[in-house]
Amino acid sequence: MTEKLSSPVPTLTRQPFFTTRFGLCLLSLFTLLLTFSPAPGQAELVDRVVAVVNDEVITLSEVNEEGQPFFKKISTQVEAHELSEAIARAREEVLNGLIDKRLIAQEAAKLRITVTEQEVAAAAQRIRDQNGVDRDAFLAELDTMGLSEAGYLDNLKNQILQSKLINYEVRSKIVITDDQVLDYYDENYTRRVNSGGYYLLQMGFSWNADKDERDEARQRADRVRNLVLAGQDFGELAEKFSDLPSAKDGGDIGEFQETDMAEAMRTAITPLAAGDISPIIEIGAGFQFFKLVSSRQGGIVYQAPFESVQEKIRKDLYEKQLTKEFDIWVKKIKNEAYIKRL
Repeated sequence: MTEKLSSPVPTLTRQPFFTTRFGLCLLSLFTLLLTFSPAPGQAELVDRVVAVVNDEVITLSEVNEEGQPFFKKISTQVEAHELSEAIARAREEVLNGLIDKRLIAQEAAKLRITVTEQEVAAAAQRIRDQNGVDRDAFLAELDTMGLSEAGYLDNLKNQILQSKLINYEVRSKIVITDDQVLDYYDENYTRRVNSGGYYLLQMGFSWNADKDERDEARQRADRVRNLVLAGQDFGELAEKFSDLPSAKDGGDIGEFQETDMAEAMRTAITPLAAGDISPIIEIGAGFQFFKLVSSRQGGIVYQAPFESVQEKIRKDLYEKQLTKEFDIWVKKIKNEAYIKRL
């Protein structure tokens, strides 16, 4: 009756279309979709029930609509002979997510928790502001991901509903102590460097040979650097926007000596004080800028004063604990729910 909580997550020679890898993928995808479509005169099978969650049903059309962006992405990334299995796994993940959404909506209804259109619109505006883009640019980005505005707003509404439900059900169980905050700071905001070293965070924005791409990369670099200067966290922005391998580490590239740096990099970094952001420089086919973490004195280097980050740390620890407690709560309601896959 119960399921584990899951959330759904992409120089040619001319040859016949369906002999190319992309053509084979599309052909396989087309064949898969046909298996979920009725023959003429059998329209009643289009929207068959695929799961029951308490007294509500989930239909095949809901799975197809929710999963369309994922299926499209998979069709361009997976080898043709693996496509059938990949689509099947994706459908299972999408169905898991729909079951979770349905359970959350049911629990929210019991508690009379609702989300208004104004709340969704305000949340969407905050997200655009945080990313420094207007509505048209944001919609264009959604389109490249295969998402409609309506689908995006519906997902956002579900996230807000879940957040309200989390706050109602588990907030009172969470206490973050000062010792936990200090331990996290010591582990994540301090580094030991050698005397004379420059401890750096980095962001980079690359382009190919096209001049328009170069101009666009410069615009992205300017926009993200302005977000850093406005006070947003360098590491979080690096993870989200940087094109460089260091993005996965929040832009952390460790310690450099002056002799390790290219001339343009050395010129930009050596005048900085700890905490400063460098100007944007051009290195190869990319624009980069840096944050100087160290003060060049050796010993322990602090990425930020404790007072300036303690509330952020407390919030991060709180959200992690909130997620943990919510997972426990979801497991409980799933154990109590009637869930049947058909």
